Formats: sequence, structure tokens, C-alpha cells
Amino acid sequence: MNALEVSDVAFAYGPRQALQGVGFSVATGSFAALLGPNGAGKSTLIALLTRLYDLQQGDIRVMGSSLRQQPREALRQLGVVFQQSTLDLDLSVKQNLRYHAALHGIPRREAQLRIDEELTRQQLIERRHDRVRALNGGHRRRVEIARALLHKPRLLLLDEASVGLDPASRLALNRHVRQLCRDTGLAVLWTTHLLDEVQASDQLLILNRGQLVAQGVAGQIGSDDASLAQTFERLTSSEVAA
Repeated sequence: MNALEVSDVAFAYGPRQALQGVGFSVATGSFAALLGPNGAGKSTLIALLTRLYDLQQGDIRVMGSSLRQQPREALRQLGVVFQQSTLDLDLSVKQNLRYHAALHGIPRREAQLRIDEELTRQQLIERRHDRVRALNGGHRRRVEIARALLHKPRLLLLDEASVGLDPASRLALNRHVRQLCRDTGLAVLWTTHLLDEVQASDQLLILNRGQLVAQGVAGQIGSDDASLAQTFERLTSSEVAA
């Protein structure tokens, strides 16, 4: 079973078409990169995947459950790290996670075990009593990942999660998420506009002006004597898009 199946999804803001006939799947336990320039429609797609927006056309299935027909079951399998942080900076790391666990109805004792487990995995157990305000950007992102995994989803969405981080922190976060895939069988959809966050073996989806203009293995998309950067530039240039 695929962790995520997106079928013929379209969305418009009034007369402006943001997504047009988008379709792809992400296998269980795999890392997929959704690459596109700013304004390509990546955040709109994430908003549809998380039901911040209602589907206008097509369907989305998470672990086989339709967001249209079984939204509660689909969302139960989903963890999300949004581009804009939603942590409470004045609460401790542990308090932020406890609040999230309570929203998911996780009993307090079980929540404590899960919080310790995730913070250990994120290498933040020693910082659990620190206020989030005291953490650097990379560690705050790891807290958000820990929070997103508390209810044990099978699919993790990260929407431009590395925005605002320095290059070393971006690289560390990217490596960390990939390790989570290998260690836990978690499927990941990582959206970005940065080519250096994509590896040759990744499943790659290139989105431009609301349409998937390429999908496949990243190393193969950039073949035929053209680098991935050259291919990306060609597929997303204003002349092609127009």
C-alpha cells in the first residue's frame, strides 16, 4: 500500500488556477522530494493534504483512506511540520508536546512515554525542560518533528521545513529526516525550492505553476548530459511556463 496517493487534484483561488490535474504516489517508507520555485503550488498542495483547504477536484488517500470519505482516519495517519513554526516559545519543549498529545487524546502516562521516546530520537531529551525560545532554529524544527510523530503517523509532511536555517542546520535536518525513514519505515514528503536538499536516489516531483512537469528518480530526471539543476531551470523557466 502506498502511504500517499494524490489523484487528479485541482484547486483554484477564484479565477487563478493554483493546481491542475496533479497526481502522484509516495510508497511506504520512502523519501519523496517535492521541488518547485516559489509560487509553484507546493503550499497549496500541503494545505489540501492537511485539509486546511477542501478538495475541489480529485482525491487524496493516506494509507488507503480518502480525505473526502474518511477524513478522520486519513488525518490520523498524517504528521505535519509547517513552514511557519507553531510552537509556543514561552512553554518548555515538554509542555509543547504534552499539549499536542492531549489534543490527540493520548492518555497522560502513554504521552509521557512517547514524548521521552521522540525527544530521545531527536537527540533533545536533555533539553526537554528548556523553553523553546532558548533553542536554535534547527532544534526547534526537531521539536516540531517530535510533536508531529507523537500520534505515530505513517506519513510525515514537511513544508519548506529548512527555511530560515543556516546551511549546516539545513543539511543536518535533511539527513535526520532521511534517517527516520530508514529507522522507522516512515514515509516522507519533503517540499523545497532548494536543489541541494535532493539526492540522486530520491523520488522527485517537480511542480511549476500548479502542474507536475516531471516525476521519477532524481538522478534519472537530470540525465541525458544535463544536470538536475539544468533540467530544473529548463522545466521551470518563464518561457516554458508561459
